[in-house]
Amino acid sequence: MITNEQIKNLCSRLRLYALPRLLESEAHLAQEQGKNHVEFLHDLLSREVQERDSKDFQRRLKAAALPARHDLDLFDHNYSQGITAPRLRELRRLGWLEQNYNLILMGPSGTGKTFIAAGLVYEAAGQGYKAYMVTMEDVINTIKMKTLMPSAMSAYNRLLKADLVAIDDIMLFPVKKEDAAGFFNLINTLHEKASLIITTNKAPTEWGKTLDDEVLASAILDRLLYHYEVIKLTGQSYRMGNRKSIFEEEKDTSLAGVPQPKMTDIKM
Repeated sequence: MITNEQIKNLCSRLRLYALPRLLESEAHLAQEQGKNHVEFLHDLLSREVQERDSKDFQRRLKAAALPARHDLDLFDHNYSQGITAPRLRELRRLGWLEQNYNLILMGPSGTGKTFIAAGLVYEAAGQGYKAYMVTMEDVINTIKMKTLMPSAMSAYNRLLKADLVAIDDIMLFPVKKEDAAGFFNLINTLHEKASLIITTNKAPTEWGKTLDDEVLASAILDRLLYHYEVIKLTGQSYRMGNRKSIFEEEKDTSLAGVPQPKMTDIKM
């Protein structure tokens, strides 16, 4: 007579980790519902696949390194103009990702660039893509350290194998020439193999100053703008509009009249 222990041993050899735990409960349920052996086996394997998919998604989500706020269902169009609800829904379908299109989100601080980028990375991870969220500073540090630290090399290789990489705050700080060359090599390697989401509060015409190299900036833009969509976000800063005080009973008026951050006119 075949025992449950024998079946569990076979599951272990086949690396079916959820099935042994579900075996007895599913067998009891199948008996109650009068299921035949084929139906019973189908239900067991379906549960195994569901749990495996769930664990894979959690691994992808952890690797994506998303900020706390990334639920696009909560995106507030009252604070940010430049992308309509229908267009945001279209982006969430990820058809552009299948075609290796790049997205460039431009606008002043607080208008939703990082939020949209993180939300799209989350959607991609949920659909099985290898998707990561990094800052420009993260990328530069990884490039600088990849020949010195195995962890940095692993992080760099993950980016090279990605389906989607969102780079936050690109060109926010000056980049040394030697680091800029490494950044170009990364963009060049990913070109037409993966999609990129770029968030920036600087117009592309200003990137040459940040890199201190107009030629390299032009080469990077040439790759990014081959297949791309630019979304220019404007409006009130969400963080400024929803700032909180330690003393809830006192209304904070210290920032009254302070102008909202603005971005210079964008010229492509």
